[in-house]
Amino acid sequence: MKFEKEFASQTVPEWREAYMNYKYLKTLLEQILIFRQRQPPENQANRPKPSRSLKRKVSLLRAFSGLTNNSFIKHKEDEVIVVNAMQQVDEEQQGGECPNYQTVFLRSSEDGGDLDLVFFKRLDDEFNKVVRFYKTKVEEVVREAGELSNQMDALIALRIKVNNPSIEVTEEHQNHPKRLEEADEHKMASLEVLDRVKINATSETPRSTVRNVFNSLNVDLNYSRNELKNAQGKLKQAFLEFHEKLRFLKNYTFLNQMAFSKIMKKYDKITSRNASDVYLQMVEESYLSQSEEVAKLIERVEAVFIKHFCKGDRQRAMNTLRLKSKREKHRVTFFVGVFFGCSLALVVAIIISIHARDLLQGEGHTKYMNTIFPLYSLFGFIVLHMLMYAGNIYFWVRYRVNYVFIFGFKQGTEMGFKQILLLTFGLSVLILAAVLSNLEMELDPETESYKAWTELLPLGLVIVVVLMTICPFNILYRTNRFFFLVCLWHCICAPLYMVTLSDFFLADQFTSQVQLLRNIQFYVCYYGWGDFKKRDATTCNESNIFEIISIVIAVVPYWIRVLQCIRRFCEGSDSTQAMNGLKYLSTIAAVVSRTIYIQRRGTSLKILAASTSGVATIFNTYWDIVMDWGLLCRNSENPWLRDKLILPNRFVYFIAMVLNVILRLAWMQTVLDFHEAPFLHRNALIAIVAILEIIRRGIWNFFRLENEHLNNVGKFRVVKSVPLPFSYEDKDL
Repeated sequence: MKFEKEFASQTVPEWREAYMNYKYLKTLLEQILIFRQRQPPENQANRPKPSRSLKRKVSLLRAFSGLTNNSFIKHKEDEVIVVNAMQQVDEEQQGGECPNYQTVFLRSSEDGGDLDLVFFKRLDDEFNKVVRFYKTKVEEVVREAGELSNQMDALIALRIKVNNPSIEVTEEHQNHPKRLEEADEHKMASLEVLDRVKINATSETPRSTVRNVFNSLNVDLNYSRNELKNAQGKLKQAFLEFHEKLRFLKNYTFLNQMAFSKIMKKYDKITSRNASDVYLQMVEESYLSQSEEVAKLIERVEAVFIKHFCKGDRQRAMNTLRLKSKREKHRVTFFVGVFFGCSLALVVAIIISIHARDLLQGEGHTKYMNTIFPLYSLFGFIVLHMLMYAGNIYFWVRYRVNYVFIFGFKQGTEMGFKQILLLTFGLSVLILAAVLSNLEMELDPETESYKAWTELLPLGLVIVVVLMTICPFNILYRTNRFFFLVCLWHCICAPLYMVTLSDFFLADQFTSQVQLLRNIQFYVCYYGWGDFKKRDATTCNESNIFEIISIVIAVVPYWIRVLQCIRRFCEGSDSTQAMNGLKYLSTIAAVVSRTIYIQRRGTSLKILAASTSGVATIFNTYWDIVMDWGLLCRNSENPWLRDKLILPNRFVYFIAMVLNVILRLAWMQTVLDFHEAPFLHRNALIAIVAILEIIRRGIWNFFRLENEHLNNVGKFRVVKSVPLPFSYEDKDL
């Protein structure tokens, strides 16, 4: 693998702009190379040969040694560059001194010297950018380390008080600054710190949410074990995120040093000069290489974590702190192919069975479409949505959208697109096998007397899927299943839980699965009221109560999103969330107006239903493109798109916007209940419209996370913000 690709693959996506722009500097070197190749041969013959030591390949897999290679002594007549460190005040760092390095090219009078001048000017710009960013981040983590030190003081004091309630305040060390390495239970940390802190009762449970409506978010300590457990859990998570940030910074310095070493040796090779020693010596002596704050903080954090969160078990602590990246397994790819092939074979078998018995004609066709088709189409919607999600993950990974961080997955446990495809095709094999079995059992004379039992196959399949989802054993990606169930519970209990992106993202998925929810309702009616015994869904389809409940079911996902928007508005007073809630209310209004029109009829009610649906469609389409995707910016660098784009081809964004508008119009049919077509059964048309909405949602998913990722890139956000458990009354502490 070439260094450029290796370098790009190991950078932190959210810090992409803060790394050295290796690709751009390489293009400048290519211009120098082209210029030199165009020179007459006699000029090239007079140039010195490049040093053999410059031909050594550089790889990230080897230890970095380019900055300390002093294999030969330079003479003044051989000098190519001189690097000066200019001290200047960086306003962003509140008056702190930030060195600005400037390279003087001593051979600008030679042919092509202007190209070398441009190269070193850009090289200095990149290096100064890297140093400033690194210095800013180091100062940031030092401040965060101080906050964690104060939090550890409070935690240790609380732990002592809880374990030994009889202990009174006997020591006063309030004016003694504590560091991370000084946090020691056996030194009897000052218990007076407990008199100056309050516990942050963040709204993480329905009970705490209701309690915080009437009380302050910060409450006095009552020295309970439950309080200690919650505080310790939050602080442990804060240490994990902080350690990950420190590792990112350490990797940042290593990669950039490697990049500067590689680009300078490339320059030496192209120009047959020895300029790398001088420049790399400056890099080695700069703050980027000499700063030891990050390395020391990593050691201190690990020491504190081992002692106070893992009871001295270093191996367990290191396994927790240094999560291993997920490794691809070939057997996953193998079984994806096996299940995909089985699915194709079953589809062919079903088609042959239907045509051989001429099941598309006569009364049997109508019964099948009214009963069996809605039962199995539920699984079809699930499989299609999983396929779209697998496609989303594939393109997110390809274009380095950090979906793992955005969703909050635990690193190393996230599912890739192959794992999603494995579950998708495995489920499709079960579904198609059940469909084929159902057809064969219905038409086989030997099993004709067991028609009531054959109708239970779809219900049995639902039970199997539910049991696999909630299975407590460590199989079938338990971590991801539980993550899904937690998000689902948060959606059901909205607005009692703090809303995260994964929560409202899942709720948005359900707004595109209204027909799936209605099919679940049909399951309850069909099997609950005993219609499966006579294979007749008349009771369900002709019931007024069933139709009213169907409308309520359609409203539920949008109402959940309204509640989530209310919660986020109350937490941050963000007017955007209020407008977002109005968007979902407009959709609810469209559904309700349609219900009233169906019940009472009338021209005025029809106009009301059409107008509310039109407003909802326009509102939702605008929000999708402008707010969720961040597109249609008139004065952006990419006209009518946005300043930063991840996809290389801009026309893809315009195609996506057009598709979103067209598919939104298809969604409008589900609101107004336009389900009449002369060549299709009503349920088939409903399924087609639902499929189009799922496809639209899959397209929306990619661009929504792309926009979220770019927001994180703009803010250089690489770790989650964890609320700390203790709040000091004196902010200076």
